[in-house]
Amino acid sequence: MIDLHTHSTASDGSFSPGALIAEAAKCGLSAIALTDHDTIGGIKEAAKAAKENGIRFIPGIELEIAWNRDGEFHLLALGLGKLKDEFNTALEELARRRLERNLEIVGKMNKAGIEVSYEEVQALGHSIGRPHFAAFLVKRKIVKNSRQAFDCYLGKGKPFYIPKEGLEFELALEIIHGSGGIAVLAHPMSLYIAWGKLPDIIKNFKEKGLDGIEAWHPSAKVSSCKRLEELGRKLGLYVTAGSDFHGEVRKDRKLGFTAGKRKISESFLEDIPVLGAT
Repeated sequence: MIDLHTHSTASDGSFSPGALIAEAAKCGLSAIALTDHDTIGGIKEAAKAAKENGIRFIPGIELEIAWNRDGEFHLLALGLGKLKDEFNTALEELARRRLERNLEIVGKMNKAGIEVSYEEVQALGHSIGRPHFAAFLVKRKIVKNSRQAFDCYLGKGKPFYIPKEGLEFELALEIIHGSGGIAVLAHPMSLYIAWGKLPDIIKNFKEKGLDGIEAWHPSAKVSSCKRLEELGRKLGLYVTAGSDFHGEVRKDRKLGFTAGKRKISESFLEDIPVLGAT
């Protein structure tokens, strides 16, 4: 088994990068990509642990992309090499926007009568985002679990929701390719595009430089994943699969498994020669 979409405590996962790799070894994975949200903070630790555990490591990241429609647009960058200055500048800008958004959420919570300082939320992890605010609400016993936190407070249209600003798609492609990586559309169903329009949208992405599509993701139905894989191959895109593992934050997601609890085969990695076959 392999896994091409995972998260650590460098963003919103519950396993440290090293512990994530140890868990991957325990589960029998032969290769794993670390794709934390808008940060490469866990790459060095994960790479070291992977070498020690005899697991092939693929350095990556999951980037938020500007999307002026319903839904979310995320890009996985896989196989990153040395980051160019432009990449680091973009990450700094994303971090700045993330901080502004987080402080606005803190303001909304205080205004609603929930006393909280940003330092209290920061104590719950790194690369702070809505999952950390959800964890805070659970800790305060305002909600029972993370899902309820999103349903009642943090989801789109809810009291503490603030839209997240992402990178322009073309800029993201430029910095990913400039740093030796490939750009993969993460969980395409999250775009919230009707099937009748999705092929043309993804075709347009490819014409702009998209390299691949994460056809298999646990949030999608198996039938949708099969359809996405067929579309990806028809368009000449790399096809990937991932668990989007977050650890204790999302107990329903298991390393090495994707939609329909299917094991992620090594064949997905073998079909991407640009990542090498070490």
